[in-house]
Amino acid sequence: MSITKAAPPGADHRDADAPDGPREQAAGSQGWQFNSPLVLVMLLLVLVVAQGPVRRALSAPVMQSWMTVFVAVVVQALPFLVLGVLLSAVIAVFVPPTFFARALPKRPALAVPVAGLAGAVLPGCECASVPVAGALVRRGVTPAAALAFLLSAPAINPIVLTATAVAFPRNPEMVLARFVASLLVACVMGWLWQRLGRADWLRPPARPSHEGLGKGAAFWDSVRHDVMHAGGFLVIGAMAAATLKAVVPATWLHAAAANPVVAILALAVLAVLLSICSEADAFVVSSLTQFSLTARLAFLVVGPMIDLKLFAMQAGTFGRGFALRFAPATFALAILGSVLVGTVLL
Repeated sequence: MSITKAAPPGADHRDADAPDGPREQAAGSQGWQFNSPLVLVMLLLVLVVAQGPVRRALSAPVMQSWMTVFVAVVVQALPFLVLGVLLSAVIAVFVPPTFFARALPKRPALAVPVAGLAGAVLPGCECASVPVAGALVRRGVTPAAALAFLLSAPAINPIVLTATAVAFPRNPEMVLARFVASLLVACVMGWLWQRLGRADWLRPPARPSHEGLGKGAAFWDSVRHDVMHAGGFLVIGAMAAATLKAVVPATWLHAAAANPVVAILALAVLAVLLSICSEADAFVVSSLTQFSLTARLAFLVVGPMIDLKLFAMQAGTFGRGFALRFAPATFALAILGSVLVGTVLL
């Protein structure tokens, strides 16, 4: 982030033949920058100056409870998030997109469930599934199969299922319920797109920016991108979970959790708003013990399929018209699938 002074009067009337380099150097020497390291230094100075009030605020019982929940969620989720980011970068860079095109059946009706099941063996979060799905479409894979992979991969891959088992040690059935519900929704959405989707709703995806880089540079570029995005949303999600646990009155949460319909809708909407990476979402929702397992299953199924950041990524990759149709249908079907599977397995 940078803030630069306005150019002095007459700056726009320089010689048009002047090279760009000196002009940029001159602009840089005349302006001043406000960047991330400076923000960190200023924040540290504020904390040092105001350490007394800050210490007293943090010593309050409610803040102690908030910090306990926040740190617990982050510490539990961080190893899975890092592992998922590394594996997702390996797949994005070193596995050629033509591999998927060759492996999938030619008939779209069969390609959809096969692509959905492929998500179970390819670790990666939802941040990586959107560009991978775009690469599949660009390499000739039927859009229905690519969309089934887009929805299933972040929710049923081994890293996410292992994290779910760790987050719900007393409820191992949550792992099976998440797998079944997510795969069911992904396949049904793929079949619906094959049946009802139109070619003009889906904009051909552009080539990803790291395709011109070497393997090593592309790998670290993918890691940096996913860590910044997924890590930031993990912190936001942990803060929200800690706030719900420590600050929001328990009577409010119990009132919402007491109504099954309200509980499911509330956690489904919360999953969309928090936009937590799928490697970490189980640790966030497992702390909301007031809610039923079915309501928490809705959080786990909806989140990896549609949230705020995914909507933006889908609109950027496949077009806004696609996202405006695909996101609401996915949200509704994910809730329905969660309720059906939760009723049977939970």
